[in-house]
Amino acid sequence: MELKIERSLPSNLLERWPKTPSGEPEKAAFLCNCKPVDLSDELIINMLEAYGIPCLRDYPGDGSFGKVVLGMSGQGTDIYVPESRLEEARALCAARPEEPEE
Repeated sequence: MELKIERSLPSNLLERWPKTPSGEPEKAAFLCNCKPVDLSDELIINMLEAYGIPCLRDYPGDGSFGKVVLGMSGQGTDIYVPESRLEEARALCAARPEEPEE
């Protein structure tokens, strides 16, 4: 699925999103889907933003409605990054420390 960057995004995200030579926002590339209950989407987004990689969240299916009503999306959160930063984002996510075993 291709997610198009809309001009109606929060201005700070649109300003930070890389542009094509024609000045249009670069395509968004799918990075991952996070489970709805463990806040991993927040951790990933905060980490990527700390490295200067802008991120876009999408709640698949009826997820936006669930996010508003229940506080979480039943189908998780899809995270998208600029196409030109996808490999860097994947490498950062792969380097995240594993959770300690109990």
